This record gives sequence, C-alpha cells and structure tokens, in this order.
Amino acid sequence: MTTLKSKLHDDLNAAIKERDELRSSTLRLTLAAITKEEVAGKEKRELSDDEVQKVITREAKKRREAAEAFAQGGRPESAEREKAEGEVLAAYLPKQLSDDELTAIVAQAVEEAKAAGAEGPRAMGAVMKIVNPKVAGQAEGGRVAALVKKQLAG
Repeated sequence: MTTLKSKLHDDLNAAIKERDELRSSTLRLTLAAITKEEVAGKEKRELSDDEVQKVITREAKKRREAAEAFAQGGRPESAEREKAEGEVLAAYLPKQLSDDELTAIVAQAVEEAKAAGAEGPRAMGAVMKIVNPKVAGQAEGGRVAALVKKQLAG
C-alpha cells in the first residue's frame, strides 16, 4: 500500500473513532474512488502516490464544482457541505501556486516557446507542454490555460 493511501486509511480510522462524520464520509468516498481506479482496466494494480494524488485532486475538483452548482441552485446548506468536504481533501494535496508564482512560470514558458519559434495564439500547445510538468498538481489546468491565453494575446 502506498504511503498516501495508508495515510488516508489511518486518518479514516481516526475520524471514525472521533465520530467525525464529515471527514469519515469524505475519506470513505475518496478511498472508494482510489479502489475503483485500481480495478479499472484489464487487471488490478496498485496506484503510486502520484496516481493517488491525481484521484484526490479529481475528487476535490468534483466537490468545488458541486458546491458552485448547489450555490447557483439555491441550496446553500448542500454547497457548504461540499465546500467542507473539499477542504478535507485539500489537506492531502500539495500547496497551490499563488497567482504571482504561476504568472512567472507561464511568462518564462512563453519566452521559451517564442525562442523556439512558436508565435501568437497557435503557440498555446507548445507553451502548455512547457508549463504543465512544472506546475503538475500545484495549479488547476483551467487556471493555467487562462493565464497562457492571456499572456499570448497580450
């Protein structure tokens, strides 16, 4: 069992003992998603810590989107629950890059792409190839893409 997955199991056991319903249900759903990912495909496999982290990131994104949908639908109590679950999951993810840090990384990547001959909006793919490995897990793809578009247009 990977270290991140075993930490999730240990935290789930602690949450159950503390009768923390929010944490225990959130961790149960996340561990179920991890197990589902492990048995997907032709044969069962053990996920690495990076793969487990991707599953947690995906689950956190689902919570954020659900919170927005509930808020727009006039269900504030459900939105608050989803936000709280997202915060529980955020504890298992690496710290997100600040806007300034992300802007600096994107600006450097745009310069690298221009040096390689990529120009204008068509350079988006080249810039994203440079940026994505540097910010993996530390910034959401949509946020990165919006910044790249903005800098290529400007």
